[in-house]
Amino acid sequence: MKKKSFIFGLIAVLLLALVGCGKSAEETSSTNGEAKKKVVVGTDAAFAPFEYMDKGEIVGFDVDFLDAVMKEAGIDYELKNIGWDPLFAAVQGKEVDLAISGITINDERKQTYDFSTPYFESTHMILAKEDNSIKNALDLKGKVIGVQNGTTGQEAVEKIVGANSKNIKKFENTAVAIMELVNGGVEVVVTDNVVATEYIKNNPDQKLKAIEDTKNFESEFYGLMFPKGSELKPEIDKAIKKVIESGKYEEIYKKWFGKEPNVDNLLKQQ
Repeated sequence: MKKKSFIFGLIAVLLLALVGCGKSAEETSSTNGEAKKKVVVGTDAAFAPFEYMDKGEIVGFDVDFLDAVMKEAGIDYELKNIGWDPLFAAVQGKEVDLAISGITINDERKQTYDFSTPYFESTHMILAKEDNSIKNALDLKGKVIGVQNGTTGQEAVEKIVGANSKNIKKFENTAVAIMELVNGGVEVVVTDNVVATEYIKNNPDQKLKAIEDTKNFESEFYGLMFPKGSELKPEIDKAIKKVIESGKYEEIYKKWFGKEPNVDNLLKQQ
């Protein structure tokens, strides 16, 4: 009897183990009996206030917006900090399902990636020390300029001073570029307007100023970035529109920027 009980017990344990192995760790929820995979979202958490690290957690406007969109769409997800350059390779190679990181939608990127409908309108600004005489983007000529590598900020600068200019210094992320400005390694940094103004507001002791130039810097829109042909895009587009229309977007925007967004302009892009 003991021998039979042991055998039956062993069979039961093995059956339970097999059942456990049959379910992926990523299968976290189900609808109508069908398991759903957890969606993996990549970001570069060095672009405050959109995404940055705070006490070991990724926080920021993009993070809260993403959470609202995913809840609206009913999608379980995981957000991973993988860096700017690796982010694009990871999306293209389908190592992540999508990316959010203040990514500007443009025609060049559309050749390789799919984008959601726009969720944020932005333009570029020039960060400089208060005693710098620079007044607009045309004054960038002859200056040592810091940019984040592979961004539309870099492209905007190259249009003005030339793509091969030795005065352009490229950095891994905007935070490093700004530190180089503070330490005197560059004379100016070109980055997104919200990043520039928020940095100045949060670091008044560093005596920096932000120069706006809507004539030479065009307005642009951020979107979530997908691999080509992603099946997630349609449902996330619908969720983005609902989040904007419901007032949730405005709530998140006010939390991070202290002012109201131009929702009408965003809805025109939907």
